Amino acid sequence: MTGRPPGRGRVRTFALRWVHLLQGGALLMPFYLLVSVGISIVRPGAVRLLDSGFGPQFLAFALCLPLVALAGLLPVVRALESAAARTLCELPGGTLALGPAGSWAARRRSAVWFPLHIGLGGLVSGASLAIPPAAVVLLAFPFVPALRSKQWAWPWDHEGGALWTAPVAGVALLVALIAAVHVSGALLARCAPVLLGPTPADRLAAAERRAADLAARNRLARELHDSVGHALSAVSLQAGAARRVLDDDPRFVREALAAIEETSRGAVAELDAVLGVLRAGESTPAAGPSLAAGLETLVARSRATGTDIRLRVDDALGPLALLDAQVSAESYRLVQEGLSNALRHAPGAAVDVRLERQRSPQGELLAVTVENAAIGRGRSRPSGGRGLAGIAERAALLGGTARAGNEDGVWRLTARLPLSPADGRQQRPEVQGTGQESMRQESAP
Repeated sequence: MTGRPPGRGRVRTFALRWVHLLQGGALLMPFYLLVSVGISIVRPGAVRLLDSGFGPQFLAFALCLPLVALAGLLPVVRALESAAARTLCELPGGTLALGPAGSWAARRRSAVWFPLHIGLGGLVSGASLAIPPAAVVLLAFPFVPALRSKQWAWPWDHEGGALWTAPVAGVALLVALIAAVHVSGALLARCAPVLLGPTPADRLAAAERRAADLAARNRLARELHDSVGHALSAVSLQAGAARRVLDDDPRFVREALAAIEETSRGAVAELDAVLGVLRAGESTPAAGPSLAAGLETLVARSRATGTDIRLRVDDALGPLALLDAQVSAESYRLVQEGLSNALRHAPGAAVDVRLERQRSPQGELLAVTVENAAIGRGRSRPSGGRGLAGIAERAALLGGTARAGNEDGVWRLTARLPLSPADGRQQRPEVQGTGQESMRQESAP
């Protein structure tokens, strides 16, 4: 609701659409002059013919429209006409395309719209210039002797009963002009979404942009959850452990405080990196920690909480620094989330972390396993967190699978990722559902 009375809103709409039509008449003038010059070059004596009556002028007007249609093929015309129609026809947002025409289908529609706008605008502009003065003369004709003394091109005599029909004709002309403006403006408002609206290609491109933006936002959300969430869990446990032995084991307290400092510093650095991406408007965050650069630090930081963590890396994997960068980064986040879950839901339980190389019909795989005794799992929130769902998304994006659940009293998180990212992208549509389906076992008792 705009707060304006309905009648005032209709008057405003009528006035804006009239301005839109007058704009079309103004845009007609360059084409009309061009046609006049062209006619004068081809037939020099025809220029005087254009000033001899309405018939030749309408002919020149008709010759302008093909040129207007050609001009409508220019990409910038669509952008300018869309902006004018959206403002002056008061069309709701989203009905008209934004920006220049990007396809020939959009250009062809603009080539239909532009002559329609200029053609109706030229007719209405001519009527707006001619009818009001004529109506004023007709309204004053019976009352002004000076007007009756002149010779006019209309059927009214200087005297007689027909003389008093002149004001009626003047009012009729004004009503006809208002009706013409209303109908023409309504026609343009009705045709604008069809001819200037987004094409199927435009809608597809917009949907792809929204999907890309959503994917980037989800990726940023995962990065924030994994880095900051793990840091907060570790800091909370380290602080709690230090508080319990504050008087009995000062050495452990110093180590815990040092670990809290290091964990906080790393979390702030990762948070700054993600926020920098948001400020810069980039689609993906900068490269984060990887197995080679951050796994040992991650495990040491988690051990500082007093948790017994056993790490085993399969020799068949070779140096972790040689792993694909994307696989290494996502595997680091998987281990990080597994340790966060263990610290949060099973405090005090030993944790086993294994990185193994496996073979499958699809190729070489990196198997990441994090397991611990299922202490406290019955009290975990069934759907409040996003960590395990994020693991499923990370695995699926690489074409891998992920499972998490309580198996014989052991909480086990297992992810299998292709060592070659190209293989993963080929399998992505098939395995994404598998990963998400397995993640629904998160709340199993």
